Amino acid sequence: MGEYMDFFEWIGELVERKGTSLCIGLDPYFSREDRARRGDEACLGDALGANIHVIEATHPYAACYKPNVAFYEAFGPAGLGVLRRTLDAIPADVPVILDAKRGDIDSTARAYADALFGELGGDAVTLSPYMGRDSVDPFLSWEGKGVFVLCKTSNPGAGVFQGLDVGREPLFIKVARECSSWSERVGLVVAGNDARALAAVRAAAPRAWFLAPGIGAQGGKADEAMRAGARADGSGVLVVAARSVAGAADPGAAARALRDDMRRASAEARRSGPALPGWTPAPSESATLKDSLVDHLIRTGCFRLGEFVLKSGKKSPFYIDLRKLISDPAALKAAGQAYAELARGRAFDRLAGIPAAALPLATAAGLELSVPMIWPRMPVKEHGTGNKVEGEFAAGERVLLLDDLITTGASKLEAIDILRGEGLKVEDLIVLIERGKQGRADMEKAGVSLHAYLSVKEVFSSCERLGIIDAKTRADLEHFVDEE
Repeated sequence: MGEYMDFFEWIGELVERKGTSLCIGLDPYFSREDRARRGDEACLGDALGANIHVIEATHPYAACYKPNVAFYEAFGPAGLGVLRRTLDAIPADVPVILDAKRGDIDSTARAYADALFGELGGDAVTLSPYMGRDSVDPFLSWEGKGVFVLCKTSNPGAGVFQGLDVGREPLFIKVARECSSWSERVGLVVAGNDARALAAVRAAAPRAWFLAPGIGAQGGKADEAMRAGARADGSGVLVVAARSVAGAADPGAAARALRDDMRRASAEARRSGPALPGWTPAPSESATLKDSLVDHLIRTGCFRLGEFVLKSGKKSPFYIDLRKLISDPAALKAAGQAYAELARGRAFDRLAGIPAAALPLATAAGLELSVPMIWPRMPVKEHGTGNKVEGEFAAGERVLLLDDLITTGASKLEAIDILRGEGLKVEDLIVLIERGKQGRADMEKAGVSLHAYLSVKEVFSSCERLGIIDAKTRADLEHFVDEE
C-alpha cells in the first residue's frame, strides 16, 4: 500500500493519476470435464500463463485486479499456489481485491480476514453482509484495508431477495444505506449491468465506492455503468471486466477501449451529474420522503440560502439551524419519522438526546418508536441530585444516541463520555443531517457508528428537485462543502 494508509485513498489517487476506473478480473475456469481430460497440472499451467499475460498487457489501464478465490480453491493446494504466483505477478503499484464473498460469525470472520489480508496479502475483499456488522468488523480491524459488501448483484436471480420491499424501499437500498454508514472503508458491490440499480444506490450512498461487475458477458456496458453510478466528481465506481478482457485476442487493446469509454462517461458525469442518456430516474419513495422533510426544513427556516458568517469566521452560502422544527408540529412529526426510520432494526434499550437542540427531536422520535428516552447533563448538574444522566436507566443498557446534525464530533464525544461513565453502552448515533467528513471520522475513532438521514449534499439535491435551486447553484454549494 506504500504511502497510503487507506485502500480507498490509494484507489482514489490511482484513478485520478492513471485516468482509469477499470478493475480486471482474473478468473480462470475449467470444467470438471476439462480437468478430467487434460489434468489439473495442464489446466493450472494455462491459468497462470494467461493471468501473467493479461497482467502484463493491461497494467497501464488497470486501477486494480480482482482474482476470484473460488477458481483457485477448486484445485486445492496447487490452485492456491497459482493464486499466490498470480498475486506476485501483479505490480506493487496496483491494489488487489480478493473476491471471496465471505460472511460468518465474528470468530470465523477473523480467521477469514487473517487468511485473505494476512496470508494472501489482499488490499480489499468482497463480503456478504447478511449476518450484520459484527461479521464485517473483523475485516475492518485490519488497518487501511477495504471491503466491498454485496448490495445489488449482477446475477439473474438477484432480485428474489435483494428486491424485496423493506418498509418503503427495496432491501438492496436498505443494505446500501446501512452498510455505507459503518465505515468509510466499506464499499458496495452494485451490478454494472443494472443502470437503474446503480443510480438508485448512488442516491442512497452518495460517497461510497462501488465495485460494478457484470460488464461484457453479462450484458453490462462500462460507460453506462460509470455514467449511472458515478459520484458528482465523476469517480467512485470500479467497473469490473473479466472475460471481456481476458478472453480478448488482445487483452491490452480491450482494456484500453474500456478505459477510454469510462473516461468519456466520467467527464459527462462531472458536467451533468450521473444519469443515463435520455433517461431520468423517477424519485424513489424514499427520495420523495426526503424531499418532504427538506421542504419542511426550508419552510420553517431551518435550512436557508444566502451569506452567513460561521463560528469560525468563514462565510457560508447556506445555514442549518434545526431548532425551529419545534415550532411546526408537521415538521417535527416528519423529523420524528425520519429518526424512526434510522432507528428501526438497531439494537437499543433507550434513546438519548443530546441537549439542547436534540431534546425535542429525541422526544418526537421516542413517541414515534414508543421507546423510553434519557439525556446526559451537559454540563453535569452540580446541585440537587447531581444527576449526570436524566431519566430512568440501568447500567449495561444499550443507548441509541440522537442529535440534530453533525459537523464535528465534539459535543457528541462529551455526551458519549458521560453516558459510558454511567455504565451505558453507546455504539450508534443517528442525526438528521451530516455535514462534512470530520464528524464521521470522530465517531469511528470513538467506536460509534454514524447513521445520517440526509447528507448535506442530499439536501442540495432535494432543493434542486423541488425547484428551489438550479443545477449550477447546487454545484456551487457542493464545491463549497468539498472545500471546507
